[in-house]
Amino acid sequence: MANWDLFREMDSLRREMENAFRGFGAARLLEPAFLPGMGVRPFPRINLREDADNYYVEALVPGVNADQLEMTLQKGSLTLSGERKEVEGEEQAKVWHRRERGFGAFLRTIELPGEVDADKVQAAYHDGILRVTLPKQEAAKPKKITVQVG
Repeated sequence: MANWDLFREMDSLRREMENAFRGFGAARLLEPAFLPGMGVRPFPRINLREDADNYYVEALVPGVNADQLEMTLQKGSLTLSGERKEVEGEEQAKVWHRRERGFGAFLRTIELPGEVDADKVQAAYHDGILRVTLPKQEAAKPKKITVQVG
């Protein structure tokens, strides 16, 4: 019982149920459309990459106004939060036949692979994609070491 984890067990059960219903077309019933914070399908979806000088985070946040986005950088973690508003008129619909696009508040924390120079971080938002450039601290950059012969 020392290594028992409730969330890991719940996730394992969810995967088993998805596999059981996969061939019957019912697996979509088990997928949440939108889960803020901690959930099965984290939102926003991100890409995290790096080169010699920077880390780059690209987050898909369609339908979110730039003024609704908030970012914080603390101890090697980048946290994105905000809110995707419901489209006007949707709340009045009597019957939904399919509802895959969610709304509401969200929070996503991304662990960065190294230390970042917080004073030089830049972010740009265009067409529903948030692009964040996080310059590495000098200590995190790769160092070339010359080998002495002789």
